[in-house]
Amino acid sequence: MRAKSRKKNKINVITLGCSKNIYDSEVLMGQLKANNIDVKHETTDPANIVVVNTCGFIDNAKEESINTILEQILRKENGEIEKLFVTGCLSERYKPDLEKEMPNVDEFFGTRDLPRLLKSLGADYKHELVGERLTTTPSHFAYLKISEGCDRKCSFCAIPIMRGGHKTIPITKLVKEAEKLAAQGVKELILIAQDLTYYGLDLYKKRKLAELMIKLSEVDRIEWIRIHYAFPTAFPEDVLEVIKNNPKVCTYMDIPLQHISNNLLKSMRRGTTMDKTKNLIKKFRKDVPGISIRTSLIVGYPGETDKEFQELLDFVRESKFDRLGVFTYSHEENTHAHKLEDNVPEEVKHQRAEEVMDLQSSISYDLNQKRVGKTYKVLFDRKEGDYYIGRTEFDSPDVDNEVIVNAKDFYLKIGDFADIKIIKADHYDLYGEVVN
Repeated sequence: MRAKSRKKNKINVITLGCSKNIYDSEVLMGQLKANNIDVKHETTDPANIVVVNTCGFIDNAKEESINTILEQILRKENGEIEKLFVTGCLSERYKPDLEKEMPNVDEFFGTRDLPRLLKSLGADYKHELVGERLTTTPSHFAYLKISEGCDRKCSFCAIPIMRGGHKTIPITKLVKEAEKLAAQGVKELILIAQDLTYYGLDLYKKRKLAELMIKLSEVDRIEWIRIHYAFPTAFPEDVLEVIKNNPKVCTYMDIPLQHISNNLLKSMRRGTTMDKTKNLIKKFRKDVPGISIRTSLIVGYPGETDKEFQELLDFVRESKFDRLGVFTYSHEENTHAHKLEDNVPEEVKHQRAEEVMDLQSSISYDLNQKRVGKTYKVLFDRKEGDYYIGRTEFDSPDVDNEVIVNAKDFYLKIGDFADIKIIKADHYDLYGEVVN
């Protein structure tokens, strides 16, 4: 039997899935660092312990998580690592099955098991570490999770199963966390949650997203505040006033609409209709001129006919969203929709997704051409080869358009803002030059 290492533990955290998982990994790493434990994120450096933070949202995400765990199991069997721990949404949802199928994993933890995970890693959970995280994003922007869980009853979604009910994080705690992030050099806060627009209802008995945005904008050195995942039903209109009137709040809205067919919206249990959805988009654009709207859609939901898919295409064509993503429907156990027959063939789902994205590509191209000749404030995220890569306030990292500047012609500092004149545009990128 191979003797256990007596060297000081080195931990590698691997994160899969969405920005909420990134945030959770950062909190875990902050706790480990406070316990004087050597921890890194997705490092190639030697580490004797690996923690995989999994995603269990849809089939593709589950498959990626399982494959990653299997890769680390093989590494453990080969003696490259000593211990393997699995946490996150997949582990929360399928823990008994995973324990049975993957006995070489030392222990599985759910989404609310941070103190137990820390104990297994030889660390104490420190309650006083409000807002202390080891951020994995570039130092000038950070995700700020403002609530956990979700109280919505969407038929296709397993998030409440994995994350539990909605729980608001108090404004005072979030402001303190923002102040600490700003002191570390963060200039952009990206507000995330399973449902941003529900914020405050459980704790304050009223929606408080607008108030939170104002309080965060008062934090020195924070220059951009961006909101993600705003649920469309019962949208708090005072949020639009803040976006329009507060210069620190990006003119940007991420709002997952999922579909437009009345039949499917009802089956999806979205609590809205085609007319209400269209009127909401019109209101956004009327109340906040120039707002950039990102949405996500689902194709191939049970019962989606050619007629209903055409309604969705017509809606995309009519609405001209600035940014758009598409998911093919995933038949998830223990959700309301799982009782329905998954009767849209996989090839049809993917064909429909491609058709939506082809349409969106042409829309994005036309919208980007209108930006040529205009000057924008751009935050630069990184340098790749001979080019600086940045974003306007209308774009979120990793998912939206980017601004590209030739490093041979201009000098820019990563993490700084610069005024950039757009000289050329394609479907998803803008090309610019520095305005002196």
